[in-house]
Amino acid sequence: MVTGVSTDYSSALEWPGGARMAAAITFDVDAESALLHNVTGMRARQSALSQANYDLIAVPRIIEMYQRLGITQTFFVPGWVIERYPWLAEAIVGAGHELALHGYRHVSAHDMAADEEAEDVAMACAVLDTVLGRASAGWRGPTYGYSTHTTELLVAHGITYDSTLMGHHLPYVVESGGSRLIELPVDWANDDWPQYAQSFEFAYHMPIRPAQVALEVYRAEIAAAKRLGALWIGVWHPFLSARPSRLDAIEDLARELRDDDDIWLAPLADIAAHVQAQIEAGQYRPMTATTLGEAGQP
Repeated sequence: MVTGVSTDYSSALEWPGGARMAAAITFDVDAESALLHNVTGMRARQSALSQANYDLIAVPRIIEMYQRLGITQTFFVPGWVIERYPWLAEAIVGAGHELALHGYRHVSAHDMAADEEAEDVAMACAVLDTVLGRASAGWRGPTYGYSTHTTELLVAHGITYDSTLMGHHLPYVVESGGSRLIELPVDWANDDWPQYAQSFEFAYHMPIRPAQVALEVYRAEIAAAKRLGALWIGVWHPFLSARPSRLDAIEDLARELRDDDDIWLAPLADIAAHVQAQIEAGQYRPMTATTLGEAGQP
């Protein structure tokens, strides 16, 4: 939850090349991390683990699709997954894509004590640096988890942008204790779990929709973002959205985004850097959200 919100964001956010909006396709590559670290007795549930491990088949197919389209995008990966499958992280980065962090164990920040969250953030950043030799600029909290401590923890570890919160359709700033992050907001309307997810383990059951029905939802949100000059971010999971017919549909949508001169399709790191430059130049005054402290005070 955030409070202390400034509404002085009247100056327009200009997108590169005269585009009317920005867009990004992001995949959260959880593999089996969310199941193993959140559900009791998961090691005996081999079918559920096999479903999650479809990520290992799907991510190379996504990379091949991006290569055909000539685009680069962002993948969010838990540190535990990077550690367990370093070849997957190396394939993402080797193909020119952004690899950003998605926690270490895929446990929600608001489900951890402050010291546990601090350890989780530190371990995630350390793994990425060890495996790939560099730090990540971006973060997305597992299951959209974000606590009163998250902003300061991320900034302390060199994270410059977050893509977890849902407080606006435009990029904004989150601050806490003097620490500030660029927030690239998301929304459940652009997530694939409401479209496709079927999981007894997470007690999440949705009617399985044809891919084209899911794309109707995404396309409607993209059209609205274009009218508003906003930012649209797809939040998808390879084991859900990169199944054969669904990945075919995503390729169609990605091609539409790429070919539309009114849309700047870019990795989130590039979008965050552009927003920061606009702020520093005084061309964009974003909304600022202040994280509530333990006692309910900013």
